[in-house]
Amino acid sequence: MSGEARSFTVGDDDDGIRLDRWFHRHMADASFNIVSRWARTGQLRVDGKRVAPGDHIAAGQVIRVPPLEAPAPAAARPKKDRPPLSPEDEAFVQGLVLHRDRAAIVIDKPPGLATQGGTKTERHLDGLLDGLQFEAEGRPKLVHRLDKDTSGVLLLARSSGAAAYFSKAFSSRTARKLYWALVTGVPSIADGMIELPLAKQPGTGGEKMHVDEKEGSPARTRYRVVERAGNTAAWVELQPHTGRTHQLRVHMAAIGHPIVGDGKYGGQDAFLTGGVSRKMHLHARRLRVDHPGGGVLEVAAEPPAHFDESLTLLGFDRTLGDSMPFDQPKFSETPEGKKKAISAAAKARRKDRKGERRSRGSR
Repeated sequence: MSGEARSFTVGDDDDGIRLDRWFHRHMADASFNIVSRWARTGQLRVDGKRVAPGDHIAAGQVIRVPPLEAPAPAAARPKKDRPPLSPEDEAFVQGLVLHRDRAAIVIDKPPGLATQGGTKTERHLDGLLDGLQFEAEGRPKLVHRLDKDTSGVLLLARSSGAAAYFSKAFSSRTARKLYWALVTGVPSIADGMIELPLAKQPGTGGEKMHVDEKEGSPARTRYRVVERAGNTAAWVELQPHTGRTHQLRVHMAAIGHPIVGDGKYGGQDAFLTGGVSRKMHLHARRLRVDHPGGGVLEVAAEPPAHFDESLTLLGFDRTLGDSMPFDQPKFSETPEGKKKAISAAAKARRKDRKGERRSRGSR
């Protein structure tokens, strides 16, 4: 394909990943060698600056991608076919489907299944997507992610057009997600907002996040205590207003109430005694997003067995859940709102300076 350079805005789900990984996710036709050549010749830019394939990118940044020229027929490499899924894998992934229409498939991702492959991760959802093609021309596309040990609602797009539509909904934060979690202890405020900036923790290779008041990216999480088990644990609903890596896990640990089973951020304080499972108790319960065909798509997923068993063991009443409404994103939280706010501030500064010059001239 040839033509003019294109611009792409980095979405929240790609916050912090390497640039070459972004191309692997969103422009598989651009090989690592092509991306390296673009970077070496200065054609590839992020926010107008030269970059290297190994540089990390952040949500909201703009990637300038030069035209991708079609390879000469002689140079074209044969496409590497993926091995067909076994009947067991096909039945497994189709059994996860909660909703299906012409534009979208929504699945209930089980805990322990990674969304995408990586080091020492051979079995993952991305490798099972051929089993969800059904009558469509191609396999569905991932538009957001869940951590490996987080369960629940995950949206897939069934066409490139739908993928672009849904990706914009997530990056502009008009898509809303609501999670259930069990946490140790009980927050003193029953319905609150956590506003703590997050950044990659030095020395962890980008695998762990931490609160960083100086260099961190803004992160906001609303939470509501559904019910408490004495002072031992609480069942909470969580609604992220931003989409930072591990945001819910870091925020709850930062206020002293780590998610049950999250030893990475809560250490030993993240585990309960009395037979409560040591698995992660974080579940993407509900998703609400505008549908490209019109209307709103809203889907809910039941918690996995270990989570459900813990609710029963701790004496929680399942009928008390799902009472937290979806918050509407503030205009200032969206990328468009931020750009207009920055533009308005710059205009005000120019106006102030102009007034200063006139005042000096009248003296």
